[in-house]
Amino acid sequence: MTLEPGPAALAALAARTLLASRAKGFMPDDEAAALRGAAASAAPGVWLEIGTYCGKSTVHLGAVAAGQGSHLVTLDHHHGSEENQPGWQWHDQSLIDPRTGRLDTLPSLRRTLADAGLEDTVSVLVATTQQVAPWWTTPLTLLFLDGSHTEEVAQHDYAAFARHILPGGVLAVHDVFPDPRDGGQPPWHVVQRALGHGTFTQVGEHGSLRLLRRNAVTGFV
Repeated sequence: MTLEPGPAALAALAARTLLASRAKGFMPDDEAAALRGAAASAAPGVWLEIGTYCGKSTVHLGAVAAGQGSHLVTLDHHHGSEENQPGWQWHDQSLIDPRTGRLDTLPSLRRTLADAGLEDTVSVLVATTQQVAPWWTTPLTLLFLDGSHTEEVAQHDYAAFARHILPGGVLAVHDVFPDPRDGGQPPWHVVQRALGHGTFTQVGEHGSLRLLRRNAVTGFV
């Protein structure tokens, strides 16, 4: 029997959703709602987000995790993706560390998590995926891929972390554009790889967000 959340839990979720909608980031509200819905369908356990930026999607996921007893790990080196660097379309000068001259989104994330009251629900891992992949062994009930969108790194992140998703677990991939005129292709290639090998089944499509579920198979390609 599934227990419905009480008034206090619903109020906390609504407050965190509002805060997330105002945080720096690049996820439209409809995609965020779909991501929260997918998270609500995931079994309690450890969830992993790859690509944190300033914490918009982190709060959307963390709000659901807090309500059902899951723990979210969010992984990012916090120096921004290619499109966040000076001279690129999505650069934010306010995120530059005046001492180093480099983009640093970690202080913004810490403030966002504190404001959302999610510091006990979310563990912040500051590293590259290449640093973490060799030692990560924790089974996952949800994985959200929204890190670097270069072909090499997108494929690496899928291969390194999606293998840890338990059968029935959720794989969410952001910035998926089948038409190259709309955006970069690496996340689309990742989804096609996941579906083509039969490891996952697509269960949702919302804007550039794709939602997949791990099939009950033993192998992983």
